Amino acid sequence: EKAVNLKKDLTEMQEWMTQAEEEYLEKDFEYKSPEELENAVEEMKRAKEDVLQKEVRVKILKDNIKMLATKVPSSGQDLATELNVVLENYQLLCNRIRGKCHTLEEVWSCWIELLQYLDLETAWLNNLEERVQMTENLPEKLDAVNDALESLESVLRHPADNRTQIRELGQTLIDGGILDDIISEKLEAFNARYEELSHLAVSRQITLEQQLQTMRETDHMLQVLQENLAELDRQLTSYLTDRVDAFQMPQEAQ
Repeated sequence: EKAVNLKKDLTEMQEWMTQAEEEYLEKDFEYKSPEELENAVEEMKRAKEDVLQKEVRVKILKDNIKMLATKVPSSGQDLATELNVVLENYQLLCNRIRGKCHTLEEVWSCWIELLQYLDLETAWLNNLEERVQMTENLPEKLDAVNDALESLESVLRHPADNRTQIRELGQTLIDGGILDDIISEKLEAFNARYEELSHLAVSRQITLEQQLQTMRETDHMLQVLQENLAELDRQLTSYLTDRVDAFQMPQEAQ
């Protein structure tokens, strides 16, 4: 009777493993929304926990069959052979579910990381847009133009590392067919805005550089002119002081 009960337990265990394999490993999943992906992660966590909890039952079966084998070698040997198959299948099931659970957790982590990088770069784009707008309607003063140019250049020196991460993470998920529509839409919107703003910012940078150069050249010309006028004023004052007749002065002084 004990052998019959143990054989029944082995059969039930094998049937449970077959059902678990069909439910967690063989059905196709499509992750078209973050909610679907998150639910799949949680489901696989529960599956892993459920499978690992069976470890106690498997150990009890193993111990009981070993004990039976010492008492009734003939019956125990047959059950031991069947037990080895069940143990092998159980270990394989554990490994496969652990692997799938780990993979889904990595995918979810990849998605969260992508969102974080997109948030960082979107904040940078907002800052860049603000700096570009600040370069409009500037007063015609050298300091104002110079400050606006330096402010814009400081934002443009933003490293490209985050954009590289966005591209690689997005492509990894899309290649795996995971959230591909959502990610493609997000990346397309981000890249379009990045291209538009970066080109506008660089164009405005060039304009400010040219404006600054022109203002510096004008300031220099005015400075030279003021120095010449000051020198002329000094000479005229000297002539007046010495009561020099106008017709005795050089032509430019007259």
